[in-house]
Amino acid sequence: MTPAKILVAQGGGPTAVINQSLVGVVLEARRQLAVQAVYGARHGVRGIVDEDFVDLAQETSHNLELVASTPSSALGSTRDKPDAAYCHRIFRVLQAHGITHFFYIGGNDSSDTVRIVSEEAAAAHYPLRCIHIPKTIDNDLVLSDHTPGFPSAARFVAQAFAGANLDNAALPGVYLGVVMGRHAGFLTAASALGKKFPDDGPHLIYLPERVFDLQRFLDDVKATMQNHGRCVIAVSEGIHDASGQPIAAQLAKDLEHDAHGNVQLSGTGALADLLCEEIKARLGIKRVRGDTLGYLQRSFIGCVSDVDQREAREVGEKAVQFAFHGGRDGSVAIKRSGYYSVDYVLLPLNAVAGKTRVMEDEFISASGTDVTDAFRLYLRPLLGSGLPDAFRLRPNPVAKILNAEKP
Repeated sequence: MTPAKILVAQGGGPTAVINQSLVGVVLEARRQLAVQAVYGARHGVRGIVDEDFVDLAQETSHNLELVASTPSSALGSTRDKPDAAYCHRIFRVLQAHGITHFFYIGGNDSSDTVRIVSEEAAAAHYPLRCIHIPKTIDNDLVLSDHTPGFPSAARFVAQAFAGANLDNAALPGVYLGVVMGRHAGFLTAASALGKKFPDDGPHLIYLPERVFDLQRFLDDVKATMQNHGRCVIAVSEGIHDASGQPIAAQLAKDLEHDAHGNVQLSGTGALADLLCEEIKARLGIKRVRGDTLGYLQRSFIGCVSDVDQREAREVGEKAVQFAFHGGRDGSVAIKRSGYYSVDYVLLPLNAVAGKTRVMEDEFISASGTDVTDAFRLYLRPLLGSGLPDAFRLRPNPVAKILNAEKP
């Protein structure tokens, strides 16, 4: 039996359940008789090229379980987006340490990194099994029903808007919340699951899958105020005009750009502020408030879907099982069956790497400002058990005396 040495790393934005996947890998690896070592790379691929490893085989099972239920990336993460040269450096380190199995937990960019490293190993005739483990709150990995991390973030968004709606009902006006999602609107759409009564907010939902027109937006807000006397709005950070230009870039004079040249959408309240100013200036509404949910969506402790926790653990476990018994590299994907049960499959890396899923048309209403029942049915089982509920006083008015209408 050839001794196996495992390396696992976490990349991209942290989530509430990414450590479940990490612990799933470690504990399942310990069950494999061939495994000689289980290493973790600190801060993703950056930790690999820096040879910044920790020995995860020395962790106790009890502490691993405590870490598993803790949000954020226990190993640390990175935003490095490796090119071919960077991946060659990764491969050289893996080769030097005698790594036989490489597991990378992450989203689109991470899957592409695994693909390139896999190709490097094949070209060098080096026996390296490479498995991508899915993770992203954006839910934008192709060929998978959903991705670990998204359900917990969606649960947070649904509850955040349920609370904002209650606040807005008590002190009516316009409330606008900006949600993460550059290209895919799944997380913003999750705001609809916070609604209970027909007149609850969000009354308007704007997704990057549809072109955003500022004048139509203002007309929608005005009509909602006339119908309900208040308006709650969920907006994706990635909304754009017909040319594809982000609305944040269109309205703002100066915006930061990230390491990849993209307009910095997360971590800034610019879009919320700019849209609120447009509402105030052009509709004359005085009570207008805006929030940017920002990083709160990713690792909010105490707001985690039990379904998400279970599945995140299982994709880590299945990754190891596929690696030792599947005979090929690949990306783990979740497939849904029945009303709600799942199975796991291993997809070819080139079928997933570098591709982006967006919300399907069947999930978006004809108006483009709401979701359909199909989306509600899709998302509800992912949010898990024990969602809080909201209630109202029943309208039992008492007849007026001093202010009674005169005949």
